[in-house]
Amino acid sequence: MTTGKTVALTRWTFVAKHLPFWSLKDDIMAKFRRKTCFILSLFILLFFSLMMGLKMLRPNQAAFGDPFGLDLLPEIRQQTPHLTKVFDSQKSDKINSETSIKNLKTEEITVKASVASEPRPEELPPLNYYLHVFYYSWYGNPQFDGKYIHWNHPVLSHWDPGITKKYPKGKHNPPDDIGSRFYPELGSYSSRDPSVIETHMKQMYSASIGVLALSWYPPDLNDENGEPTDNLVPTILDKAHKYNLKVTFHIEPYKNRDDKSMYQNVKYIIDKYGNHPAFYRYKTKNGDALPMFYIYDSYITASQKWANLLTSSGSQSIRNSPYDALFIALLVDKKHRYGILRGGFDGIYTYFATNGFTYGSSFENWANIKYFCDQFDLMFIPSVGPGYIDTSIRPWNSQNTRNRVNGKYYETALRAALQAHPSIISITSFNEWHEGTQIERAVPKRTSDIVYLDYRPHKPSLYLELTRKWSEKYRKERAIYALGHQELSTKPVS
Repeated sequence: MTTGKTVALTRWTFVAKHLPFWSLKDDIMAKFRRKTCFILSLFILLFFSLMMGLKMLRPNQAAFGDPFGLDLLPEIRQQTPHLTKVFDSQKSDKINSETSIKNLKTEEITVKASVASEPRPEELPPLNYYLHVFYYSWYGNPQFDGKYIHWNHPVLSHWDPGITKKYPKGKHNPPDDIGSRFYPELGSYSSRDPSVIETHMKQMYSASIGVLALSWYPPDLNDENGEPTDNLVPTILDKAHKYNLKVTFHIEPYKNRDDKSMYQNVKYIIDKYGNHPAFYRYKTKNGDALPMFYIYDSYITASQKWANLLTSSGSQSIRNSPYDALFIALLVDKKHRYGILRGGFDGIYTYFATNGFTYGSSFENWANIKYFCDQFDLMFIPSVGPGYIDTSIRPWNSQNTRNRVNGKYYETALRAALQAHPSIISITSFNEWHEGTQIERAVPKRTSDIVYLDYRPHKPSLYLELTRKWSEKYRKERAIYALGHQELSTKPVS
């Protein structure tokens, strides 16, 4: 019996005998070209898949040194709080297609998502008060504030003038040109708009987030690009309470922040807001229900100054007083750990959403940080984020972009955090649009010369849904871990 392969061979022999030489040669070359193109296509596909994976996760075993310019952080941040975080220029990550879309001559398009897809309250799991999210109330628009605030953020200079001159200068021009690579579903909103605040609380509620950590400056003070926002706190507390959310405070590094001014800050916050039902308190192992304060850029202030405030023998001590609280320090460099101990802090958080940027923000170090915290009875609060891109305000910082990879980067961060068995998980951020760390709903938008990034092919609610999924995982794993280690005395007051 003749097989198919034998028949094919016989047909080829017959054709070969009766075709001219040049025709036979052309046929062979055509087959060769097709095969070569096919192999080349497979190679290119494999290459791009590998590069996308590397972009999402920094090499786990790489030895990350101190980022270039990190020693400049205290001086620079004092001048322009929070938004002037300086990043290293050593790392060689390339920006993927998310970051390269510019100057497209197309008509303006904005897509609004349907709110009908939001889950109903009865379908949602209970809020997780061990899951915190950093929240910013510094945005403004002409309708509520008489002008745009923060959406018109200036392009920031690099510390090297030679690099600065290679990039454009000036400010963004809202509402179509904003200081972000993504565009909010709510547009260039005002943080003073009660409907915006309520929508934000609904989104957090839908994500099973229990606590928002509100970026805070003392009354009459503000960041370099904003306006005072302390007068928004009562409305935020009221709207949060409506959805059973709690509010804690993320104290920013205002000018001349020290032990004396911090004592006044803590006293002011507790006296003015401490009796509100949405004011967050954490129940400690000894049964005390204490407020919590995240202290951004805590390392700027000398540890002895913090010890004056945070140790029982300090000259400005709040310990064992009506103003006692849990103070959480920002860990950037590994060497900061013992300064945090000497300062009398109660815990550590890592803030940055860029894996590999600092010692504290590198996933591979979280197990060691947790071990250190356990040794000295400190809380460990790793910060996770959905990605990072700040090139709308720092065009020179593309090496620190972290591709969202359709949610995979976020889930990898959350998985790493859970594996460390932390006291709390913090999310960077709900709405820090300048740095592209937001989980707030974003929509596709393009103008004549800008195409904004978005969450497609998923819905605008992708990161809220992923947060809800991992909030439930964290709740279950924390319960199992607590049961196994008899750590049942850390239940927060809700």
